[in-house]
Amino acid sequence: MIEKNSWVQIQKIVLEPQDRATHLPEETKKVPLIMWVKGRLQQSAELGSLVQIKTLTGRIESGVLICKNPSYLHTYGTFIPEILEIDRIVKNQLFGGDSNE
Repeated sequence: MIEKNSWVQIQKIVLEPQDRATHLPEETKKVPLIMWVKGRLQQSAELGSLVQIKTLTGRIESGVLICKNPSYLHTYGTFIPEILEIDRIVKNQLFGGDSNE
């Protein structure tokens, strides 16, 4: 059970595939348009339940409860050695000299 006022994330289907714009790529038209929203849970609930949340801007949204205390999971990818060489070349062109710092 996730307690009322916990920071959570919900998932909500905004458009079903049949309701999506016709000019979209075929792969995109086949799937629903999904929205993920974070906010404070308005009533205690279990994961997977249909709930209401209050966002930081005060909006009330409803959707399926998918996560308690959501975090940011994105990265800028793995290390790419060539980027160091590009950095060196650009700095050399802009500032002169050979910077290996």
